[in-house]
Amino acid sequence: MNLSAPARLAIVGNGMATGRLLDELLRRDALRQLQISVFGEEPQGCYNRILLHRLLSGGTLEEILLKPPAWYAEHGIAFHSATVTQIDPRQRQLQTADGQWHAFDQLVLATGSVPVIPPLEGLRLADGQWRPGVVPYRTAADCERLRQYLRAGRQAVVIGGGLLGLEAAKTLHDQGMHVTVLHAAEWLMNRQLDAPAGRFLQQTLERMGLAIRTAVQATRLLGETAVEAVQLAEGTTLPADLVVLACGVSPRVELACQAGLEVRKGIVVDDQLRTSQPQIYAVGECAEHRGVVYGIVAPLYEQCSVLADILSGVRPQARYRGSLLYTRLKVAGVEVASMGEIESEGEQDEIVQVIEPQRGIYRKLIIRQEQLVGAVLVGDATAAASLLRRLQRGDLVPSNRLDWLASPYRRDTQEQEDVVCHCHQIRPQQLIQAIQNGCRTLSELGSRTGAGTGCGSCRGQLARLLLQHSAAAATPS
Repeated sequence: MNLSAPARLAIVGNGMATGRLLDELLRRDALRQLQISVFGEEPQGCYNRILLHRLLSGGTLEEILLKPPAWYAEHGIAFHSATVTQIDPRQRQLQTADGQWHAFDQLVLATGSVPVIPPLEGLRLADGQWRPGVVPYRTAADCERLRQYLRAGRQAVVIGGGLLGLEAAKTLHDQGMHVTVLHAAEWLMNRQLDAPAGRFLQQTLERMGLAIRTAVQATRLLGETAVEAVQLAEGTTLPADLVVLACGVSPRVELACQAGLEVRKGIVVDDQLRTSQPQIYAVGECAEHRGVVYGIVAPLYEQCSVLADILSGVRPQARYRGSLLYTRLKVAGVEVASMGEIESEGEQDEIVQVIEPQRGIYRKLIIRQEQLVGAVLVGDATAAASLLRRLQRGDLVPSNRLDWLASPYRRDTQEQEDVVCHCHQIRPQQLIQAIQNGCRTLSELGSRTGAGTGCGSCRGQLARLLLQHSAAAATPS
């Protein structure tokens, strides 16, 4: 290799992890020493998968697109819309489906995850194609297929009560369909919420018009050609013109296995995100760090920041130590937040719960040795930002535990201290500065700062800041 030439960095996968990694590398001026190639199976560039439901409700891909194909060329990055079929770590080459080999010096696997397909009888036709009316929900192409079945008055069954499934269900309901959600666990979003929180969320969604059944198992799809009904293990049959599969995801590891990398639940990485082959790294939903595979946005972004430090040479000894589990988003319009531990470990833990059934609000704190170790909020997540800071700092809880949930709202303090966009750690002053410098729309604010391009739960706050400070910027002094 010519030592004066930039090192060849190949990134396999073009989802949100790759989008964030590219941003972090550009911030570190890494193109001076790296020649970057991105290999993604989808042709449209990087988009926000969390906001897929907008496509179902009539939105366009541009609304959720993070990096259109032209962006890569503008920044000196080669984008290949191609499937990588194999990796040769010894020769430092990868092959795409068209048979071409591409050399690399360093490789990042950001292959993400694949939908879990339940073992349902009747999912596919004899030729292996999906039975008409059956659609997995994971990609922009899936949304295009789903839109073909949107008809007011039709029956839809969504299998899976996680974030994507509930968002899909609410969107289908808003389009006039009769929607039933089937969830195998005993309560909704069981990975992020405890049982009472999951049931509060269910009650709120049922009041909106969704039918929800938990602790049930679908076993068979009925219908001669297209799907007509879903049969449950208990024998009940539900009519269905559309079945949406949103049963969770699993790390996509087939390339890593083929390349001989160590794989357990995900692709095993060390504190520098290196795999068992030192020139190959992994980040995001496909990576397993200290036995944990993270399926939420914030840890993914933290990993990308560390990896960008290493690859750019800015901090070659940087280490990723793991992430505090934190989720804050709107699920079908309902505010939800969870952080740290969502279940107590035993009698030594103190549990504080505030339950407001009429308002659909549930709040819970877990306290251990006078420190907050976890919290769950449903229906009202206004305290989430301050609770997260206190959890991260290890603050001692006040004698009146409810003070942390019922502190008076102070606009001046919140604007100075709170993080508005937790996915990108953007504070109000950064946003206000961007507005004063000319940003006038959510799209412009997102392009300038990154705010609102993660889970999207902060877009309401961004809109309020735009209204307030755009007006102030336009007022003559």
